[in-house]
Amino acid sequence: MRNFFHSHWKVLVALILLILVAVLTVSPTSTSAAAAPPLDERLRAHASAIASSEHNTGTPLALERAAAYIETALTEAGYRPARQEYAAGGQRVRNIEVAVSNVAPGKRPDRIFIVGAHYDSAPGAPGANDNGSGTAAVLELARLLKNVQLSAGTELRFVLFVNEEPPWFMGEQMGSMVHAAEMKRQGQPVQAALVLETMGYYTDAPNSQQLPPGLEGRYPSTGNFIAFVGTLESSSLVREALAAFRAHSEFPAEGLAAPAHTTGVTLSDHSSYNRHGYPALMITDTAFMRYPYYHTAQDTPEKLDYESMARVVNGLAKTIVALAGAKQG
Repeated sequence: MRNFFHSHWKVLVALILLILVAVLTVSPTSTSAAAAPPLDERLRAHASAIASSEHNTGTPLALERAAAYIETALTEAGYRPARQEYAAGGQRVRNIEVAVSNVAPGKRPDRIFIVGAHYDSAPGAPGANDNGSGTAAVLELARLLKNVQLSAGTELRFVLFVNEEPPWFMGEQMGSMVHAAEMKRQGQPVQAALVLETMGYYTDAPNSQQLPPGLEGRYPSTGNFIAFVGTLESSSLVREALAAFRAHSEFPAEGLAAPAHTTGVTLSDHSSYNRHGYPALMITDTAFMRYPYYHTAQDTPEKLDYESMARVVNGLAKTIVALAGAKQG
């Protein structure tokens, strides 16, 4: 035996080296795990791609680039995006939608949950917080919940709306209004619509949070929380969503169900669903009541707190699962 090793040691060393190279090449965890960006970096990438420059019907090429990016991101997450196209101001624009469904072929859903955000920006603003942050959050929620186990008859839809900002806000060509009207026309059973609006700015600075008149002292004066906001008609949904979020996340959260005339309560796409008789709420960092760059040219991606956004998104994923009575795959 000693003579054998002495004679063939070079061959044995070569074989050992080949085995080591093969093992390192196909190692299943180190390479793939390191290549997957963490959630905060994914959110940053989405917001930067969508909202580094103004994108609305006044800048149609930029709006199209944002829409195309959204469709690509959803496709890479394993979906086949659907378009709801319509004319607005002589242009063709579109909402973008994907769904996770446990509905038998040929059957209608028994209940639909909508998670949405608008992807256009205000005139003159890149719109990183308003609403690149909400769009990024919806894209990541769609990815995280791609394999959610829904109860029979349940459908979860992720929708990116066009035309939320002026001059379209609360008009018939507002993207969410078009979507909600079509859901109503079809008699679709929307059980809840959760709209993500300005999700990215948090601060521990004292007195950084403004409040609507009459609510002073009832809510924190420091702008470090996420808010669940709706009208009185959606108060049950606000309570349920807030309770689910608090049960699954330690991130600070507050809830407000108030009359529609209360400052800020109706200022997003959830109002479109309310108008068509569906329960809906807005999930927000409170926008202009906290964010100093709201609707300005300074609303740029580097202003956002992506680590806090990631914590909120993780909490919302569990919140949606709880509201839909589902199990996360």
